Amino acid sequence: MGASVSVWEEIKRKTNAKGGNPASPQNPKHQSDRLLAAIGGTKSLAALDGYCRAVWNDWGAGRLTDEQAQSLAETIEARRREVRGSDRLAVRVPEVTAQAKAAGRPSHFPPKRRAPRSPDRRASIERRRTLAASGPMPPQLASRFTTGELAALRIVADAVRDKGVCMMTLGEIAARAGVCVTTARNALRQAAREGLVTIEERRRDKRPNLANLVRIVSREWTSWIERGRRLKSHGSTAEGGGCKKAGATDKASFRSLCGDRVSRGQLHRNVPRKTPKGALLGT
Repeated sequence: MGASVSVWEEIKRKTNAKGGNPASPQNPKHQSDRLLAAIGGTKSLAALDGYCRAVWNDWGAGRLTDEQAQSLAETIEARRREVRGSDRLAVRVPEVTAQAKAAGRPSHFPPKRRAPRSPDRRASIERRRTLAASGPMPPQLASRFTTGELAALRIVADAVRDKGVCMMTLGEIAARAGVCVTTARNALRQAAREGLVTIEERRRDKRPNLANLVRIVSREWTSWIERGRRLKSHGSTAEGGGCKKAGATDKASFRSLCGDRVSRGQLHRNVPRKTPKGALLGT
């Protein structure tokens, strides 16, 4: 172990580091006053820790009595409680950032990037629910996902239907589906866990990674997408709307077989009917 450092040497070293030049104490009372003044003016927890070590080193070497060491230790502990409230990382970050900006160097504590938020939350909720209710996958598969996840998977299914593979980033999928990035990520992870899709990562060394490639491998889901494509193509080429089968008029009705019109009051009576050839039919 190295040689122990006295309290006064520790204070002298700290003061010289700040540009001061304290004189060596000749009177023990003056030394005690200087110690208390130095401890009271300290604003760093690290400096207080150094003073505490120096106090107990002096006590071990016999340069301080028990009462003096105990008094200095209590003073240091009280000052430590005061400094601890202001010597925190969250408090020092703005100062460090300002100093780094003034010095023209990048800060060690860059400000956090704000998460993107929807400019119209009501429209995002409506778009999310509409996409989820449009039937992006079979009902037995859709029951495993939430509304937001179904909306994200609908965006993926449309991309796979058009290009065969989804190459959009999570942010793009989330923005189009009206959900957050976490919901889009959870949807893809759950789909991959269920064996519905495969996710191919495209990492690059020392450069931003490319967007993942998402492919649908579920036969049930693929057939569902193909069915929707056929219905869509058929609906775009058909002319007009729906059709209705019209039936022919029943010429053998009661009024047609009777040669003349019968009043409604006589319909319940046994009126003789004539066939088209003129023969009478009894009732």
